[in-house]
Amino acid sequence: MCELFGASLSKACDLREYLKIFYSHSVRHPHGWGMMRFCDGQIQIIKEPVSAVESKILNDVIEQTIPQKNLLAHIRLATVGKKKPENCHPYSATDNSGRQWTLIHNGTIYSGNKLMKYLNIQNGDTDSERIFLYLLDLVNYKISQCGELDERQRFDIVDILAHNLSPRNKLNLMIFDGDILYIHKNMHNTLSYKYTENGFLFSTEPLDDGWKGLPMCKVFAFRQGEKIFESESCTSEFVPTLEYLSALAAMNI
Repeated sequence: MCELFGASLSKACDLREYLKIFYSHSVRHPHGWGMMRFCDGQIQIIKEPVSAVESKILNDVIEQTIPQKNLLAHIRLATVGKKKPENCHPYSATDNSGRQWTLIHNGTIYSGNKLMKYLNIQNGDTDSERIFLYLLDLVNYKISQCGELDERQRFDIVDILAHNLSPRNKLNLMIFDGDILYIHKNMHNTLSYKYTENGFLFSTEPLDDGWKGLPMCKVFAFRQGEKIFESESCTSEFVPTLEYLSALAAMNI
């Protein structure tokens, strides 16, 4: 499908070597790459609908990435949606309170009635973008009820999203709200973490030594390298079907 990389750290760290290893995996995920990083104190989104190993700008982007506390990176293998800029991750936009949300996704939505209404308003044609639009609607609805949301309310919204979309779907997510990084996986052996002296790194595949499997079917929230919330195990595990495995085999995954 795709691969994800994320960081939540207590102090800004040089992540360039991790990014080089991560993006080298794009030989197996050739349909786009993207990154969320901070530049001059502002969130910056960079993405291209080309293989990361063939990009003419990625090496410079990596080398110019200053030490970061929070970062997201994505490489895409297209299963839903064409190869074009609008289908590359991350997806990012502000809610009605002015908070910027950013999302990257690994998986495919097979059962998504809650997402159908976004087919005619999304910019691209991926199920991942529809997840992001659904997230923003959940956030904005809560804002209309309560005003600006506190950290627990924002966590609960991400937990609701995972609970609603996990059944029968592969839903590996990293979501950043400008303050907190949320992590979720619901398929075995598809997302790992590494704890360092400065906090947490997350990756679809281990990038060096010291990685462990992220617990299944929970939403975790991290701020500045510390876990602040953990949901109950109430979302649904995705078990690959023969159809799913056959599709991966056809794409030489």
